Amino acid sequence: MSAADSSIGHAEVQDLIGKWWWNYDQGHFDILASLLTDDVHFSCRTDTGTTDYEALVRADLRTRDLVMAWQTEHRVNSPYPLRHVGANLHITADRGDEVDFASYIFVTHITAAGVSNLSSAIVTGTVRRDTDAPRIAELEVALDTRQSVVFSEVFAQ
Repeated sequence: MSAADSSIGHAEVQDLIGKWWWNYDQGHFDILASLLTDDVHFSCRTDTGTTDYEALVRADLRTRDLVMAWQTEHRVNSPYPLRHVGANLHITADRGDEVDFASYIFVTHITAAGVSNLSSAIVTGTVRRDTDAPRIAELEVALDTRQSVVFSEVFAQ
């Protein structure tokens, strides 16, 4: 495969990340594992680090086996149905056979009142061509927990 053939396009990244969230929600752990590189790095945290559920969401793991052990335990101890909806995915860096991306996720679940927003997050990561397919080499999830304020209060000049 030539260098030009190894390039990863936006549609491939969008498809891969969509597959990740879909299969995570459905508990298809064998498919999830196939979407990761052997040396994958996964991290998850909240943006404040001060919630009552930090232990449930905090992770910083390397290698497919360790990431999948955490993902499996985390998913089987989470609600169903649970829906992670990726939005605004875009490429932030392109190195040919490896690209960085950023996106949001919105997470919903069902309560007695119907569909309820559970969380939102900023998701960043790296997708690398591995053998014959693009795979997730890095996935970082930062869950939104701080209360919204006027933008200028957060990013004062």
